[in-house]
Amino acid sequence: MIERTPLLNTATYAVLILGALSVFVPLWLVYVGATLTVREINIPELHLFPGDHLIENLQAAWARGHLGGRLANSLIMSLGVATGKVVMSAITAFGLVYFRFPGRMLIFWLIFITLMLPLEVRIVPTYAVAANTLWPFQSILDATGLSTVVATITGAQVALEWNLLNSYTGLILPLIATATGTFLYRQFFLTVPDELLEAARMDGAGPFRFLTEFLIPLSRANMAALFTIMFLYAWNQYLWPLLATPDRAGFGTTSVVELKMLAPTVSTNGGGTPDWNVAMAGCLIVMLPPLLLVAFMQRYFVRGLIATEK
Repeated sequence: MIERTPLLNTATYAVLILGALSVFVPLWLVYVGATLTVREINIPELHLFPGDHLIENLQAAWARGHLGGRLANSLIMSLGVATGKVVMSAITAFGLVYFRFPGRMLIFWLIFITLMLPLEVRIVPTYAVAANTLWPFQSILDATGLSTVVATITGAQVALEWNLLNSYTGLILPLIATATGTFLYRQFFLTVPDELLEAARMDGAGPFRFLTEFLIPLSRANMAALFTIMFLYAWNQYLWPLLATPDRAGFGTTSVVELKMLAPTVSTNGGGTPDWNVAMAGCLIVMLPPLLLVAFMQRYFVRGLIATEK
């Protein structure tokens, strides 16, 4: 029996309303700012109602920020990172749960410890590896003297080099490892009954078939939740795209890297007044893809995080 607690219900609704307002009000102000003129947005008065210049501000932001190609680059990067994280974490957790080998718990805890090492901490070695992915192998050859032996015998100098900068591979590959996803999948796989594995073995299913035909369909809600989180993580990346893509024209991303280009100092008409209305219009364009994804995946996202019956 659930007791009726009007006071507690009122307090709960009040907290929910305050939370909704804290999210909605900034978005509304950005929208209103994107509909105003340069003069209207720079006067010392808070505008709460939209104007009628939204289309022209969106067009100006699209042209000035070159948002067409940037949006495509951000979308490719975010989809690649989110998909890579989902696939890699599922395979890693599957190996840790269903394969018995020495040191598997040590490996799991080493993976889990990497949660304390964000990208900003390991940015220098990550950049060094992306600048030359084959550098570790070159170092091994040099340290063991094999490169010298090959040079003596063949007369050819061994110089292994693979530069991932200014490429989609360089944007995506260093970000796809995830301890969070591995932990999420591992905890789910541990809830799968052992009888399901035994039944799959009796039907002649191997490890790969058991993963793809049994575990993956059961973990669709977890996949949706993880994909949504990781897409937003990749979409909002700033430091790594800034370092990994010196060629802004070809591989610049819209997220906050190129969005800062719309933050004005003076307006393009030479009047000396910052045109924040165009910057607000650019914010609307950039925030639209993740908002659409969250709206579309909301049901699966919540189910994947709170569902207890598997």
